Amino acid sequence: MKLLIGPRQYSTWSLRPYLVLKRAGADFTTLDARYDTPEQKAALSKVSPSGLVPLLMIGEDKIWDSLAISEWAAETYPEAGLWPADAKARAYARAVTAEMHSGYHALRHYCGTSYEHPQVGLSFAPAPEHPDLSADIRRLVGVWTQMRQRFGSEGPWLFGRWSIADAFFTPVAARVRHFQLDLGAHGDEQSIAKTYAATLLSNPDYLEWEKAASV
Repeated sequence: MKLLIGPRQYSTWSLRPYLVLKRAGADFTTLDARYDTPEQKAALSKVSPSGLVPLLMIGEDKIWDSLAISEWAAETYPEAGLWPADAKARAYARAVTAEMHSGYHALRHYCGTSYEHPQVGLSFAPAPEHPDLSADIRRLVGVWTQMRQRFGSEGPWLFGRWSIADAFFTPVAARVRHFQLDLGAHGDEQSIAKTYAATLLSNPDYLEWEKAASV
């Protein structure tokens, strides 16, 4: 089984299924892809049905899209508990993961990842001020705080025990760090969101990814 990924420094969508597969205990290898030039994009399109990464290759089968790969992993490795066991918590976990998958457009735009603004490492760059970005940060703080308060009693992750939701929010925590986003100024008076972000960035699987990205 092979996971085709983009540059580790800034391919946030590649990081998400990587973390999921690692947590599942899947036996997989990573293959690196570039898409900076027309030639590289053309080569990627010959391999990936969507022309994008990530792409999970299982024999002749191919699964693209980070959420689809994660759902496949949850079904293939049920013993890993990649979604919360409680039905209500699981519904909320899927909801916030789907929201991250398709939303937070201002956060993606104003705090995007690139060569200049990698998702890994300890470089910093102040984020621009924009009301749409502030709204996204406030929403993010609200989600993290509410889920931790309601479902986080069993551990330090968003729903207590680690889940796919944590994989999807890990690149966001890296953005918070890189762009020095002030969560306290957006409703995080108790530092619940700040603490959760630090937890995500201390995950050994993420640190392994970050180490490989710096080579």
